[in-house]
Amino acid sequence: MATAASAEMKWLTTPTRRRRPDQIDKKSRIPIYISTNPVHVNPQDLRELYSTCNHSCHRFPRLDQLGRVEEEPVDLKRLQIALSHSSILVSVFCNPHHVTTTAINGNQRMNPMADFVQNLFPLVSPTNGSLVGFGRAVSDLGLTASIYDVMVTPSLQRMGIGRMIVQRIIRMLTSREIYDIAAICSENERLFFKSCGFGDDTLSSTTMMYTRTISTCHQNDWNVKQAGRKLLLIPPCPASRTSVKTNKS
Repeated sequence: MATAASAEMKWLTTPTRRRRPDQIDKKSRIPIYISTNPVHVNPQDLRELYSTCNHSCHRFPRLDQLGRVEEEPVDLKRLQIALSHSSILVSVFCNPHHVTTTAINGNQRMNPMADFVQNLFPLVSPTNGSLVGFGRAVSDLGLTASIYDVMVTPSLQRMGIGRMIVQRIIRMLTSREIYDIAAICSENERLFFKSCGFGDDTLSSTTMMYTRTISTCHQNDWNVKQAGRKLLLIPPCPASRTSVKTNKS
């Protein structure tokens, strides 16, 4: 886990939609808090963010009849393990008031009095804010790193939060002289990461996932493990293979 931790207060400027063609766009300023301190990431809140963003931590998630990813609650214990072994965690917090008001048809329809109070006391922190953005990196801390699970709550997307998360991760990795940085993303996320500076390398590398299943390989002595919607075949350890051969003989 990264030892260095930092936090920063930023302001998002977001225009509202016009109700009439002759209406001038009004802009609202939303304070956000960006942290790289692992202590600020509450696994329970992060699991809820996974659900809100419909973001799957599986490479083989279950799909519905329309091909959409079915919601699967993240295993909290395994999530905690993943966080503890991640090299960098970036979390973004926002005042709950701004999350709910922005979610109404994408417009900033704030209650005037509530907006007035929020402008008087704009400070937001992990203790009084809602987790609205997240991203992490896994690295060998010497040569390479991979970026995973970049997500932003839907009502605050397309405001630059995702880009801030990726830029913060890249800045921290390159400060440790780690420049071989990959982004693990879905097809729908490729354009976003391309806009953040990612592209093909000179070796034309691509991510390949282990996909050996019962339907593609017949090995009686291999173990079967559930991985989302796939049943993967796992090679047995040498002791198990020897035991099987002895039983057959």
